[in-house]
Amino acid sequence: MSLTDSTGMDSKSEKPVSLIWGCELSSERDSYTFQVPEEWQCEQQLALRTVCLGEMARDEFHVVEIVSGEEGDARAPVPLATLKPSVLPMATLVGVELTPPVTFHLRAGSGPVYISGQHVSMMPNLSWDEEEEEEDAEDEEPAEESPEKPPKGQAAKKGSAAKKRRLEKEDELNNVSPEDPLPSKGRGAARGSKATAKK
Repeated sequence: MSLTDSTGMDSKSEKPVSLIWGCELSSERDSYTFQVPEEWQCEQQLALRTVCLGEMARDEFHVVEIVSGEEGDARAPVPLATLKPSVLPMATLVGVELTPPVTFHLRAGSGPVYISGQHVSMMPNLSWDEEEEEEDAEDEEPAEESPEKPPKGQAAKKGSAAKKRRLEKEDELNNVSPEDPLPSKGRGAARGSKATAKK
């Protein structure tokens, strides 16, 4: 299931958390494995964004490949990018979303090659539970601690009277029958009278 697939997920219980992620491949360290601890029970995903060469990269082809799955898996590596400083020093990746564990391997070239992206986790949404706990705590507080509210004055009555008049006007406009003449307003009313005067 991908993180964008919302079937089976309760939006109140999980929320996506995104972290910036990156690694470096070079002749000293030609592979890097992205994996998460086994105790993490939430869904994980790695969304790749860029692959670029470092400033010290030689003018040669640098090939980065992905080996997906566990080490015991017999899947063939997939080339991700072929970079050369004089031709293509950087590649932007769109829609490359991987589920860990994933191994990146510098197949050719000496690097350094930098891979960057976002590590997205579906974490339990604790804010929903915290809000409920806060509401419960507020309800349990004794009334003595809360300050008394001043009595409502004339301002509240004036506001309700204005609201009542506005509602009455809306009812009048909604209940106009087709036989009743429309109220004349603005310049539009004068045009109709001039047209009848010319006849």
